[in-house]
Amino acid sequence: MDLRIEKTERGIKNAFIELRSKKPLEKITVRELCELACINKSTFYSHYRDIYDLSDSLEDEAVRSITNSISHPEYIMENPAEFTKELFLAYLSQNSLTMILFSGSRRNHLVDRIETSIKEMVFRKYPGYRDDMVWNIVLGYCIQGAYHTFQRNREGDMDTLIGVLGDITEVVKGVYEKRHGKEIF
Repeated sequence: MDLRIEKTERGIKNAFIELRSKKPLEKITVRELCELACINKSTFYSHYRDIYDLSDSLEDEAVRSITNSISHPEYIMENPAEFTKELFLAYLSQNSLTMILFSGSRRNHLVDRIETSIKEMVFRKYPGYRDDMVWNIVLGYCIQGAYHTFQRNREGDMDTLIGVLGDITEVVKGVYEKRHGKEIF
């Protein structure tokens, strides 16, 4: 990529993050972003359709960074407690950025995007799970429930919190497998 294009792109993203840290997405205008990034509107529109397109792009990057930093994605099937720990440590590595990008009206978008991303990781390796409704429900419950519990208990000891969430994931898996006589993941 051309160095000038990279520099412009970085300037747009930095200006957006600065503005987003101070106000809701819906209140950010292209005009003020361009002023802060020292570019004109046509330059902005050559990169993005609108502010929401820019926000979506940055959100996608953050989620990719979280899910790509999971060193053992196979643990989701083999060792869900360890996978849960890896996922939350990866999430914490992007905490500052995600707290800005996924605030206000975008608050629940992070967990939805992570759930989608994790399921796609699994479907690439285990395509048979794509249409398994029960598996999708249990995994969605584990991801969504763990995330919201994590958010409500962030002020406590992080190691304990992440450990308990991992243990709960294992318990959910065990209960399902015992009740239905088959492995869920």
